Amino acid sequence: MDKILVTTDFSSNSKAGLRFAIQLASQHKYELTFFHSYYIMKPTSWNEANFKAYEKLETDKIQKKMNQFVESVYKTIGLVSKNIKYAIKSSVFTDSNIRDFALENKFSFISISTRGAGTIRKIFGTNTSNLINHSTVPVLAIPHNYRASKITSILYSSDLVNLEVELKNVVAFAKPLRAKVELLHFTSPLETIIDSKLIQIAVKKLSKYDIKLNIKNTDFAETMIFNIETAIKKTKPSMMIMFTEQNRNLYQKIFLSSKSAEYSFNAKIPLLVFNKI
Repeated sequence: MDKILVTTDFSSNSKAGLRFAIQLASQHKYELTFFHSYYIMKPTSWNEANFKAYEKLETDKIQKKMNQFVESVYKTIGLVSKNIKYAIKSSVFTDSNIRDFALENKFSFISISTRGAGTIRKIFGTNTSNLINHSTVPVLAIPHNYRASKITSILYSSDLVNLEVELKNVVAFAKPLRAKVELLHFTSPLETIIDSKLIQIAVKKLSKYDIKLNIKNTDFAETMIFNIETAIKKTKPSMMIMFTEQNRNLYQKIFLSSKSAEYSFNAKIPLLVFNKI
C-alpha cells in the first residue's frame, strides 16, 4: 500500500496539505501518517533529569494537540478518520527531519502546504522548496487555500527527456485515481521542429494509458511559470505533476531556479514533484 507522510505545523495554512492527502485517501487506499516536527530547547541552567521530565510533558502535549488538530480537519471535511497514524519527531531542522523520517520509513509521498515566500526566502529556501530540491521521496506541494475536491485530471509538464521513466511514475499515480492525464510541453529554440504526431505515437508506445498531448510554443516575452499558469487556466486540471533536477550548484539554484520549486511558491493547484533522474 502506498503511504503518504502528511506534515503539519498546526497552523491554518497547513490544513491544506491534510485536506489534499485525505482526499487522495478517499479515492485510493493510501495509508496516511500525520507528522509534526518539533524542537524543545534545553535551558542551560537545567540539569538533565529536570529537562527530561519537562520534555516528556511537552511531548505529550504536542501529541495530544496533533490528534485534536487532525480530527478537526476530518470533521470540517465531513469524514471520519480511519486507519490513520501519527508521528512526532524532534529536530532543529524541520525539512531534513521530514526527509529523513520519510526515507527511513519508506513513504511513497510527502504532503506539505505551501503559502508563498518573499525574494530572500525564495533564494535560501522554505521547507517546501527545500523538500522539492532535496527529497528523494516525491513531494506534494499544496496551496494554502486548497479545498478538498475529487482529483479527476492531471497536467503533466514535461521537457520530453527521460519520458519513459517519467510516464511510468505519472501513470502509476493517475491510474488508481482514474484521473485523465494531459502532457504539456513548451518548445525551446534548442529543439528541432517537433512533430506532435510522432510524440503521440511515442507516448502510446511507452504507456497504454490514454494521455492527451499538448505542445505549445514558448512565449519568450513571459517567464516559464507564466506560460505554465496560462496553460493551467485553460485546461483547469485538478493538479499538476513536474520533475525537478536536484543536482545543481548554488549559482544555478539562485539564478536558474528549479521550475517546480519556483512554481510551488505561487501554486494555484496541488503540485506533485518527482526527482528527475
